[in-house]
Amino acid sequence: MKNKKVYFQDWGLVDYQEAWDRQERVFAGIVDQKTANRNSEVVHPTDNYLIFTEHPHVYTLGKSGKQENLLLDEQGLEEKHASYYKINRGGDITYHGPGQIVGYPILDLDNFFTDIHLYLRTLEEAIILTLKEYGIEAGRYPGYTGVWLDADNDKARKICAMGVRCSRWVTMHGFAFNVNTDLSYFRNIVPCGIDDKDVTSMQRELSREVEVAEVKEVLKGKIAELFGMEIV
Repeated sequence: MKNKKVYFQDWGLVDYQEAWDRQERVFAGIVDQKTANRNSEVVHPTDNYLIFTEHPHVYTLGKSGKQENLLLDEQGLEEKHASYYKINRGGDITYHGPGQIVGYPILDLDNFFTDIHLYLRTLEEAIILTLKEYGIEAGRYPGYTGVWLDADNDKARKICAMGVRCSRWVTMHGFAFNVNTDLSYFRNIVPCGIDDKDVTSMQRELSREVEVAEVKEVLKGKIAELFGMEIV
């Protein structure tokens, strides 16, 4: 089967609200095309995007999240130079900041497979395989999304959080992969609503700073391979 064309974009360091607005526009364009296709004799293929970005310090709370999992008030947010948004993805609260690869696959899953659980597991697998390239053994924690280290014992720690939105089989939002992330910012929240597990990064695990651009290239390749994408 021919690989599906996917447009790759690296937005660099972008304010969270601006990135969210840009995502919404891309997402709406794909949904509109699908709607038009249903009412037309001529079917136009839908576009697919893989977007990487980083954000200034920000906390985001998903639809099923609890406000009390943010442990800062407005003054505390100001002191940390952090912003806060309630957003329309699944999951609870998480942190985004410099040194973290935030991935936004905006895909029409009708072009790949219509199974949201398989979609999440495939994204997790791409992260797991990327970490393996750096000698870090990672896996899944039963009952939770995301990618974990030592998930089978009391040292379990999360290195990649996930939260997605899917409507008419079009996805948005995605994953937050800690490369050189300042982990102290996670102390101001109950990450993903889990209060008894640690958070980690590639930098912490390898005891050295990692080249983010290099990790992006490895990760992009793993995602393309697993989803059968032709990255353009």
